[in-house]
Amino acid sequence: MILHAFQSITTRKGLTTPFRFQFVFVAVLLIAPPLLRGDDALVEPPITAEDRDHWSFKPLSRPAIPLRGLSLRERNPIDNFIQEKLESKQLASEPPADRVTLIRRLYFNLLGLPPSPETVDSFVADNSPCAYERLVDRLLASHHYGEHWAQRWLDLARFAETDGFEHDNVRSDAWQYRDWVINALNADMPYDRFVSLQLAADEIAPDDKDQQIATSFCLSGPDMPDINSQEERRHNVLNELTSTVGGALLGLQVGCAQCHDHKYDPISQADFYRLRAIFEPAVHVKKNQSLSILSEKTDSVPVSHLMIRGDWQRPGREVSPDVPRIANSSPHEFAPVPSARTTGRRAAFARFLTDPDNPLTARVIANRIWQYHFGTGLSHTPSDFGTVGDEPTHPELLDWLATELMEQDWSLKQLHRLIVTSATYRKSSLSTDDARDPSNLWLARFPRQRLSGEVIRDTMFAASGTLDYAAQGPGVMPPLPDELVRTLLKNQWNTSERQADHYRRSIYLFARRNLRYPIFEAFDRPDANASCPRRGRSTTAPQSLLLLNSAFSLDAAQRLAGRVLATHNEVDEQAITTVFRRVLSRSPQYEDLKMLVEFVTQQAVRLQQESRSRDELALPLPCPTDIDPYAAAALTDLCLALFNSNEFIYID
Repeated sequence: MILHAFQSITTRKGLTTPFRFQFVFVAVLLIAPPLLRGDDALVEPPITAEDRDHWSFKPLSRPAIPLRGLSLRERNPIDNFIQEKLESKQLASEPPADRVTLIRRLYFNLLGLPPSPETVDSFVADNSPCAYERLVDRLLASHHYGEHWAQRWLDLARFAETDGFEHDNVRSDAWQYRDWVINALNADMPYDRFVSLQLAADEIAPDDKDQQIATSFCLSGPDMPDINSQEERRHNVLNELTSTVGGALLGLQVGCAQCHDHKYDPISQADFYRLRAIFEPAVHVKKNQSLSILSEKTDSVPVSHLMIRGDWQRPGREVSPDVPRIANSSPHEFAPVPSARTTGRRAAFARFLTDPDNPLTARVIANRIWQYHFGTGLSHTPSDFGTVGDEPTHPELLDWLATELMEQDWSLKQLHRLIVTSATYRKSSLSTDDARDPSNLWLARFPRQRLSGEVIRDTMFAASGTLDYAAQGPGVMPPLPDELVRTLLKNQWNTSERQADHYRRSIYLFARRNLRYPIFEAFDRPDANASCPRRGRSTTAPQSLLLLNSAFSLDAAQRLAGRVLATHNEVDEQAITTVFRRVLSRSPQYEDLKMLVEFVTQQAVRLQQESRSRDELALPLPCPTDIDPYAAAALTDLCLALFNSNEFIYID
């Protein structure tokens, strides 16, 4: 009441500025003491019917599938929803992509790796009606699936193997969480359990020690173990944890309510601290020790407070653990079941999240999966389903996918299969008319997408036959340029002694918070200081410079040329065709081959005219001794040029 009167008086017309300042001074003297003591009445804006009418807070219901003119053989419920929108916008669908384009798209989407030329040939030659569906099932069963899709979740989890800040100390067991995510995805762990274990494995499966590492999700953010005030450190960790859980799992920016009621969404400051209270008994800090997993001490459960203005030194009213009111549509009573070892709060929160009546959890993950396949979610703000977020372009489709996910026992692989077997996913990315839908909101065509830095690196090594498929274990450290190593503290990047480790899949590269691997940074990998729901899409000069001039790119090109020359006696059309197919997954057309042969011929002549010695040439690795070294070096240059082509780094 006092605060409302204060606002009314200070905004009244006719008051002079000096009077306003005097009133503010008096009001501070009157209001501050009770706030500091914590005995000011807790006033929250009510949740109104208008608030609950927002699309993401409405109860989930399964919409009827539109009836549209697709044949029975082609019909996938996804296509019915998409076709209905296209017809309402008077847009025509593009035809299906050719089989070579389709297999390359599918491999990169599901595995993050290119298909081999032999695999492409086999698929193109398979005329059986279920050839595509069999390919989808085979890829979903591959252990490479989890290695690729885990990185999407690790972006959300702000995963790194170091603390960040000035000293960026190593978290020795952090890699175990990365491997847990990979294994869980490969096993198709139901999403409800996948989430629940990351919040409360110690409560849900207290005797299964292998699952405890899952709770590292909550503590994967940046931390400063050497800070003077460990109480301040704990406050910062809890606030960051709460914000991440809200954005990643509920799709709500609850972190905006740390200091005051949310400016736009129906989330009060008390909502934030009630949610934070769920985790408080499980977060313990000790100076100079990195955080790892959640664990509770039931003999010393802390009292939770709303922190005035978000200040760790100003505890206000006591708050009890609970979920944000707007997310509790029923509403269900938040009723933890304590045990001898834990308060049961996080297990209760996990039950709330995965309850079929929860309107957010399934919507959020269904939207994310769609985004990862099509580049953009049905809602373009995947971690903000609040009032300033984007409404979905196809709300009925989103709700149908969310309910289908639950009906399929929360199987993410089944959701992937449903999406990639749709006619919508199999469309060509080429368009005859973009004028009426330049942003491709209504999906008349498949949206062209750029590969991530991790996939570009893995594909370059896969094409050259040098990618090491060894799985799991501590992160490895490939060589870095000296100028980058010198920016770190001593022994913060010690190149792995085993050379094969330099060619491991990107998911297994050591994830240092203060220094991203160069190609990852150039191609917009997040810095892991905050949850990242969608990576940036920059186009910068360093991307081209790195792909063209770095030692990493040259090494990949040399090894690709060496692999091709191991089966070809000379640099001829057959060798050039093999290089082309290994890089771009298709055979060169006549004009392509003519241009490439001309390039290699002219490049060999230039190198010879420069009178370079064998040591000065970028020869293939290994290079046959009985081959013209200038032609061999020209083949390396061709490999490097193809690695720099748009067709290589984009999925059609």
